[in-house]
Amino acid sequence: MKNRMDRVNELVKRSISEIIRKELSFDLGLITINDVQVAPNLRNANVFFGVIGKDPSAEPQALKLLMDHREKIQHLMSREVILKYTPVLKFVLDTSVERGVRVLQIMDELERTHPEQFEEEEEHS
Repeated sequence: MKNRMDRVNELVKRSISEIIRKELSFDLGLITINDVQVAPNLRNANVFFGVIGKDPSAEPQALKLLMDHREKIQHLMSREVILKYTPVLKFVLDTSVERGVRVLQIMDELERTHPEQFEEEEEHS
């Protein structure tokens, strides 16, 4: 069952990504679909997205754009991915990429400010 849901999630993710790329214009950055979690009953799906761009105000605007076009995206997706039910899409801003970048920045900063600790750890490895 898990493998089947993984395949469904990936198919829906690819389909939504392509639909957004072709059908929606967003001048403030690039909308990326990071993950999709379709419910086992296929009735709902959480679509985790991010925005790559310069403007921090782009994220709420991207969410509004996606929500305004949700039905169109669902309809187009249902024509590409044939499932028993067409899941109702719920778009969720995914900040995991930004958090990961921030963790890497903190690690770099620690390495610059306390290089002796990192040298000791490398010697023990």
